[in-house]
Amino acid sequence: MNLNYSLPPDDREAGQGAVGEDIQFCIPANLSLLGRRMSGWFLVGESRWAYVENGEVKQSGEIAEGSNYKMVPLIGNVILECELFGGKTILARSTMEHAARYGYLSQVLNDKASSKKVRMYKREEEASCATCGGALIPGTRVCPRCMNKGAAFKRLFAVSGRHWKSFILVLVILFASSGLALLGPYFQKLLINGALQPAAGTEASTTLFFSAIAGMVGCLLVAELLGITRNRMMAGISSGISADLRKLVYDKTQSLSLGFMTSQRAGDMMNRITSDTERIRQLIQELCTTAVYQLIMLVAASTLLFMADWRLAIVVLLPAPIVAYLHRYIWKNVLNRLFHKQWRVYDKANSFLHDVLSGIRVVKAFGKEEREIKRFREYNANYAAMTLKSEKLYSILSPITNYLIQLGQYFVLLIGCNLILRSEMSIGELIQFSAYASMIFGPISWLMFMPRWVANAIVSIERIFSVIDERPEVEEARQPIKHDIKGHVQFKDVYFGYKSYEAVLRDINLEIKPGEMIGLVGHSGSGKSTLINLLSRFYDVNEGVITIDGVDIREIEQSELRSQIGVVLQETFLFNGSIMDNIRYAKTDATNEEVIEAARIANAHNFIIGQADGYDTMLDENGSNLSGGERQRLAIARAVLGNPRLLILDEATASLDIETESAIQEALQRLARGRTTVAIAHRLSTLRNADRLIVLEKGRIAETGTHTELMQKKGIYYKLIQAQREMSTRIDKEFVSGISEEAEAGAV
Repeated sequence: MNLNYSLPPDDREAGQGAVGEDIQFCIPANLSLLGRRMSGWFLVGESRWAYVENGEVKQSGEIAEGSNYKMVPLIGNVILECELFGGKTILARSTMEHAARYGYLSQVLNDKASSKKVRMYKREEEASCATCGGALIPGTRVCPRCMNKGAAFKRLFAVSGRHWKSFILVLVILFASSGLALLGPYFQKLLINGALQPAAGTEASTTLFFSAIAGMVGCLLVAELLGITRNRMMAGISSGISADLRKLVYDKTQSLSLGFMTSQRAGDMMNRITSDTERIRQLIQELCTTAVYQLIMLVAASTLLFMADWRLAIVVLLPAPIVAYLHRYIWKNVLNRLFHKQWRVYDKANSFLHDVLSGIRVVKAFGKEEREIKRFREYNANYAAMTLKSEKLYSILSPITNYLIQLGQYFVLLIGCNLILRSEMSIGELIQFSAYASMIFGPISWLMFMPRWVANAIVSIERIFSVIDERPEVEEARQPIKHDIKGHVQFKDVYFGYKSYEAVLRDINLEIKPGEMIGLVGHSGSGKSTLINLLSRFYDVNEGVITIDGVDIREIEQSELRSQIGVVLQETFLFNGSIMDNIRYAKTDATNEEVIEAARIANAHNFIIGQADGYDTMLDENGSNLSGGERQRLAIARAVLGNPRLLILDEATASLDIETESAIQEALQRLARGRTTVAIAHRLSTLRNADRLIVLEKGRIAETGTHTELMQKKGIYYKLIQAQREMSTRIDKEFVSGISEEAEAGAV
């Protein structure tokens, strides 16, 4: 992300006078302080800041004089403000385009104001093209204006490399088919000149007649057989390449970091794996069959026309440059933009469908069916409108092109008939020439639709390779090691933010001993889940280090690390399949006895054998045919099966009723015995038995101790406990009061 723009000379001179020669950061402030469009700049130097507008310093000041610098998003714009001289002051204003930049600078200014180290860990990706400034294809880093279409096809052919032998065979068949097609007009000439209308002084030949007929029929038959073979081979090749691309994209999604996957909509990723690869398959089939065939015919027929009569050949080919220019102009200036808009609308509609169908229970629970129908109608209407625009354009372009092509044919007949009357050409030669001319007009007519297929496929190719080229945020070490976890965990000076200008965890120093159970406590947003995400290495720390048994977790092979960590999340996810398969997911080679033992530990065995098919019971999507508590117990059994040395419980009992929770807590205590355990719980009473409690407040460790010690301190933990007790007491009183009122009403 660019945080140091090039300043115009007048603005640079004014800025250096305000903040010093060393301008460390410079970003656009394209709105005036009153919100008008203006070409302004916000500058940060070593110890001063300044707002410059048209070569004039409007505001400036010492960074240390202000505090609590922050970016405040408004409607359509953002402001950078701080607390200065006892009140809030707006330093600069910008459109939303530069919101992330102001987020960065607010963190920089806060660090400078408090004399701390300026932390710039990573640069978030630009939302626009760095070359032209245009919008990127949604969900990618690809600019539709700047993308290299030739390079896209080159990469596609590189992926298709293993099919090169089949491609060569198809090419041989195409040349053979073209040669047979070109023989047809020659036999027509023989038929007319040698049998039907022989030249003066010669007699019609019956042998020649039947030979010409046999030649025409034979060429047609062999050409059709070759066409069937070609189409069958290309269907296999294109399907194979499409399958290769799907595999590449899917494999890549599995290796990408959680941060990238959570930033993408599931519907968009599904489109890339399914719809985009299907469009590419169709293009390959068209390119390597019809398109190549038509090009061969165009070149060969043109050559034969010039050999026959160069004057007529020029007349035939005269419309071709006009048609080519017309299509190029419309494609470059209109169609390209239309197709990109069409795909954006299509992706939004597909993602919307995925979201609604996945959340259909919520839709029905709130009675919002009509609302979702209206929203789908809007998406559907937008897609139909975009499609209609491109079809309208083609409905005009196609007749114009056909008219120009047909005009050339009419001129050929006119000139050819004149040559026959002057005895400079025979009827058979004119028929042959007209047939070759039609072989030129056919490819020209067909190739005018080529931009549509290419446009569809180019976008799809770029979208697919944008995923394949994506680098995971969490990268494997060059020489990863395998390590048997004992359970000694340390966080040393850890800083982290999902966006590096918005720190979630700050200065975390924590040691967890082997076999110790740690409870994480704090308000929502304090960083509890982020801490366990870092421990699982779903993300890498911005600064500091996390070690397990003294080994930096970044040096441990990721699959090896996670295979030794058991995780039970608040949001349970179960796959389609049997109960046995879902529990066995943690250890695919587990025996039936091991699965049953894990289910017993999780107190899931009794309800499983109560099902009609026991452990072979098939689950609906995400286990919707089970209760929330039953799903959670299956998730716990899945975690137990891997016999993890490190156990992470993220609100593991949140979906359970009191009776079930009690049974699960007993099971978890047995499970945690001898294992290092990090637990988050909504009901703080469930963490009473933890060896230590870590209280997080605004990303920092605020308190540490046992339940008794923290209650005696009467700090943050004490207040949280008291708040929960008051809430529980109020609910109980309201419940008892409700029962009393019902009893009194019944007595009356």
